[in-house]
Amino acid sequence: MSRDFYEILGVKRDASQEQIKKAYRKLARKWHPDINPGNKDAEQKFKEISAAHECLGDEKKRKLYDEFGEDGLQAGFDAAKAREYKKWREYQQGGFGAGGESFGRYGSYEDIFGDMFGFGTGQAGFRATASARGRDVEHDMTIDLISALKGFETELSMQKVKACEVCHGSGMEPGSNLSTCSTCGGSGRVNVSQGPMQFTKPCPTCKGHGQIGQPCKTCGGNGQVLGTERIKVVIPQGVKEGSKVRVAGKGEPGLNGGPPGDLYLIIHIKEHPLLRREGDNLYMEVPVTVREAVAGGTITIPTIEGEVNLKVPPGSQSGQMLKLRGKGAVNAKTKKKGDLMVKLIVKVPKTEDKDILEAVEKMDRLYKEDVRKGVRL
Repeated sequence: MSRDFYEILGVKRDASQEQIKKAYRKLARKWHPDINPGNKDAEQKFKEISAAHECLGDEKKRKLYDEFGEDGLQAGFDAAKAREYKKWREYQQGGFGAGGESFGRYGSYEDIFGDMFGFGTGQAGFRATASARGRDVEHDMTIDLISALKGFETELSMQKVKACEVCHGSGMEPGSNLSTCSTCGGSGRVNVSQGPMQFTKPCPTCKGHGQIGQPCKTCGGNGQVLGTERIKVVIPQGVKEGSKVRVAGKGEPGLNGGPPGDLYLIIHIKEHPLLRREGDNLYMEVPVTVREAVAGGTITIPTIEGEVNLKVPPGSQSGQMLKLRGKGAVNAKTKKKGDLMVKLIVKVPKTEDKDILEAVEKMDRLYKEDVRKGVRL
């Protein structure tokens, strides 16, 4: 059962922020667990008071709550989409509008001609309210690079249209008495004339059901409501920036028994401090000591599959690239792996030790020519 945050705090819906804060402080002092040790009822009451203040004490959250109720506070809630759904619902209930703006159950002129000339018609000369596949839904999802490279399974809380749980999609208040619609005589259709064209449309009185009763109070007779659903999704290994991950059957529900649409997750990937991806190859900068660069050696570096050993050739230069085959990203289509390209960065120690400085002086004599010989503008 949904909670009324205003009622919990004991304030009016037009209360000021100062009044809300004052009411919260008064109730918090009364019901705080420290003042009521071991009192489970007081603990629950304090949680409700805190939740109410967290919402109403934030002007942005309060506006969403006033317009959409607690659904507006859910993670991922899109107020713009919710308002569009409300317009769509009003549009669906409006039937065939002036100027031909609404086609009721029709998606195109072909559907109108189908009713006019009997394509796919039943014995009554028209189809019952046609079923239609639900619309596909797109949702942006931002993940980190390591998760994109490894793939993972997660749950999302999605805002979506669903069948009304009270009337089970019928649009009628449970238990209400049904009677034959006097407008359409129980057929669910009425004739419409637009100039020389003659066709039918869903009856505006019974919304195409052929019977009338008390509209469902929860969905307003539409049979659908906007709510949230927890959806389990699998992000495959190797997804890239902009990839689309399809979750079958988790789009908007179909109309009149039609199949639901699909959910498409548009993947966005956050930058990683060490790794970057180009195609199926990964690039990483790894620091090495002067000794490792000059004398060579074996160093341990991290990969997405765990640590591996990498041989540094003697005489390696700062900026030199080494390749680890098959340690890159998985190609989502071919399932082949790219390479990990390791860029060596020689790190020079900061020291004033005389022995070290003398050794460096000797090392300098080993250069055959000016190292900046080719640096010209």
